[in-house]
Amino acid sequence: MAADAAVERSITEVSSLCGSWLFRTDPGDAGEHENWHAAEAASAGWHPVIVPHTWQIETPLTDYRGAAWYRRTFDTPRAWQGSAVRVEFEAVFHSAKVWVNGMPAGEHLRKGYTAFRFDITRLLRWDQPNVIAVRVDNAFNVDMLPRGTSSDWAHDGGIFRPVQLLITPKAFLERADIETFPDFSTGDARLDIVAFARNAGSESWKGTISLRVVDQKTGLTALTKVDAAELGIGVSATATAKISVTLPRAKLWHFDHPHLYDLDLWMADGRSPAHRLVSTFGVRRFEVKDGGFHLNGERVWLMGVERMAGSNPEHGMAEPDDWIVHDHADLKHLNCVFTRVHWPQDRRVLDYCDRNGILIQTEVPTWGPETFAGMTGQPSDVILQNGLEQLGEMVARDRNHPCICSWGVCNEINGQNPPAHAFAKRMYEEAKKLDANRLVSYASHSLFETPGKDVAGLMDFVMMNEYYGSWQRGTPADLARSLDEIHAAFPNKPIVISEYGYCACTAERPEGDQKRMETLVDQDHVFRERDYVGGLIFFCYNDYRTHVGDRGLGALQQRVHGVVDVYGAHKASYEVLRTESSPIAAIAVEGQPKDFKLTVRTRKHVPAYTLRGYKLRGVYYGEGNIPVERKEVELPELAAGQQATLSLGFAGAIPLRIEFEVLRPTGFSAYSHEWKL
Repeated sequence: MAADAAVERSITEVSSLCGSWLFRTDPGDAGEHENWHAAEAASAGWHPVIVPHTWQIETPLTDYRGAAWYRRTFDTPRAWQGSAVRVEFEAVFHSAKVWVNGMPAGEHLRKGYTAFRFDITRLLRWDQPNVIAVRVDNAFNVDMLPRGTSSDWAHDGGIFRPVQLLITPKAFLERADIETFPDFSTGDARLDIVAFARNAGSESWKGTISLRVVDQKTGLTALTKVDAAELGIGVSATATAKISVTLPRAKLWHFDHPHLYDLDLWMADGRSPAHRLVSTFGVRRFEVKDGGFHLNGERVWLMGVERMAGSNPEHGMAEPDDWIVHDHADLKHLNCVFTRVHWPQDRRVLDYCDRNGILIQTEVPTWGPETFAGMTGQPSDVILQNGLEQLGEMVARDRNHPCICSWGVCNEINGQNPPAHAFAKRMYEEAKKLDANRLVSYASHSLFETPGKDVAGLMDFVMMNEYYGSWQRGTPADLARSLDEIHAAFPNKPIVISEYGYCACTAERPEGDQKRMETLVDQDHVFRERDYVGGLIFFCYNDYRTHVGDRGLGALQQRVHGVVDVYGAHKASYEVLRTESSPIAAIAVEGQPKDFKLTVRTRKHVPAYTLRGYKLRGVYYGEGNIPVERKEVELPELAAGQQATLSLGFAGAIPLRIEFEVLRPTGFSAYSHEWKL
């Protein structure tokens, strides 16, 4: 017990720097020259804001793109002396320079969606408050991704994700990379772990690393290994340790059964634990095999919808916890189990997807053919390097999330253009080097002619953005012909429709939700006739803020593309998308309330997967539309295209209505059916 207590005390202390900061814009770029970063800088001209923050939602600053500054004070308890203190920014868009007590701490330039940390131990003072200052720049920039004005989303400047101090011993664990290899024949799983350690002290460190794996659901220890590896770290140096262990009777992560474990690593020098790191992970295998997607050895056809973050004009990209939960719970109600996003996401988004079951592709924000304008043969060195750096930072922070099914390297770049082709190829190779066992792809909009020449052929699966009926002229029959041609070019790869839908984005296409619903239903019919279509991602969940928006003014400049508006209000198309995305094709009800026979039929194709642990629930509404009785029955295991008939009876004789729902094991509703007399 004494050893356990020592381990508990050695965990990283986190001190939030979210909350009140001072802020000011710097349109003349005078801040550095005038020493706005100095610890004793005057407060005139600054005003208070709450971080996370973006100035783009403030009416006077909606269109301001350029330099701006943040500063605040923080205390350093004497208990931190002898520790290493780092400041971590989860994202600043897009460039940041940081000072502590007037001295440079570091900079993170032209990478607006990835996290970064600086060791500020040497800059701290213990006898008075400390001052941190940050210069932020969100001006359009041609030397980064997204390049210039090429992208179609909000370029919200600011410290728009959380920021905190990390306090550890001088020798500490920075991160752990966890690879899982489930063995479906034995039920066990091999865990390959790489621990990354750093020594910020003035003496070398030598000791061992131990571990235990804890089942998050039960809190029970599933595996322990003391002194699993030896570790030596020189002065001001880094080191790694590799560990391979077997997790017995591993519980697999699945979007309907999102089982999670904690890896608890600690390093000790023989006297006491020096530092402890806890990382969450899941055991699962998502792969392409026999021309289709397989999750944990089972063929699956997946469906979902993409959400464009930062679209609520009350928050912009500085989204609070409750809004992130609101939107993603809404995605789950829409039966979203498979999605993608155009840029690396907030850690809280990925945590939600881990816990609640959404497979997601996160992407380097390489958007649009304009990315490679003026280049011939090869991408420019600066653009390629920026892409590689953003990819590396995204993978390093997020690779342990079981929800991430694939890495995306670019979107709509014209993959038959030589420099774009070369860029995507190099990014694919780097992604495989960084994370060899995860799928990699890119969303192409250049497959409609000579698809075999597109760089999509080098990816692990083909992603196709198509907008027949809005951005593109054509009918469902034209879509069918195009799909068959793409499949002929890449017969062994599943095709994911990575974007489809209806955009009222030009004058000749007025907003009409009826058209959005017709497009969804008509095109889904085409997809379901083709076994090689492995996934569908409707675009999109929400109308979204963007600097190229054709509707709205100021913070409401947007594109009307979603089944909800920018405030989250549902359109009629929301319920159509929910029904289309359900693995349940229909519920048939026979008999009377005292003795119902209900037949539940699953879809044969996209979305289609085996239902395990589902329930059928009925709620009886009586006089006054009051719910007075609830009954549940377990559904048997149902594979794609199967059906089951169940009995369900109610005590009441004359209901106003009965609401039937099929519930996922996670508690989210997968299908609703109303019965009335």
